[in-house]
Amino acid sequence: MILYWIISYFIGNLMTAWWVGKRNQIDLREFRSGNLGARNAGAVIGKGAFFLTFFGDASKGIFTILAGYYFQFDSWVIAVAGLFVISGHLYPFWLKGKGGKGIATFIGVGLAYSPFLFVAFIVGCAVFIPLLRSATLGMFFGYVSYIVFIVTLDEIINAWPIILAISLIVYRHRFDFQKSLAKIKNRK
Repeated sequence: MILYWIISYFIGNLMTAWWVGKRNQIDLREFRSGNLGARNAGAVIGKGAFFLTFFGDASKGIFTILAGYYFQFDSWVIAVAGLFVISGHLYPFWLKGKGGKGIATFIGVGLAYSPFLFVAFIVGCAVFIPLLRSATLGMFFGYVSYIVFIVTLDEIINAWPIILAISLIVYRHRFDFQKSLAKIKNRK
């Protein structure tokens, strides 16, 4: 179980955007947001880089969770592995803790951990993205929906690590939220 968690963190350290950038002879940490995620890869290199990075980062989450189910670990143990793979993506040790922002990895974790809860995330995003005209804020409400369904379904005993992972992702996006809120205020 502990080995599973340690391996999960190291899987999270596999930074797809870093490899995509290296293949294109670009250090994405030096461009635009400096973030090693799909959005920055797409903005700097192009759509192909976005999709490749998104797929790679989501796959880390899917693989980690499915491995836990394969070895028949308890649900809370698998959720802790989800927290570790997301933490590895957010804070990779070999890049001094400067990784991505965790969205694609969360999508992989969320989808594999509980497709039903993942639907709550998608619905939250689908409702609020067009309403607020902000993907960043829409995603925030997707996370809120995910947590509300965890609590509603009385899954908190098993899924608390996923809630902690969401908290880390929201913290990494705090400045993006501020910018998005400022844009909404300026529209009025």
